[in-house]
Amino acid sequence: MPSLKIFLWWFLIGATMALSVIMLQGGIREVMQAQGSLWEVKLVELFTAIVGGGLLGGCVALILDRIKKP
Repeated sequence: MPSLKIFLWWFLIGATMALSVIMLQGGIREVMQAQGSLWEVKLVELFTAIVGGGLLGGCVALILDRIKKP
């Protein structure tokens, strides 16, 4: 159970960091300006980037937690 808590916490942090980077680079503006089916494509790209950042953060945290344990 502690591993799940660690993963979920760092997943949230990683997803938030990925979203902040996307916002700084203007990715949100591109999504808002897209029209039609392009809107859905941009939204999926945004979603996968955010989830990818969360997975990266969560998995790295689990690996470092396992290394830290004696």
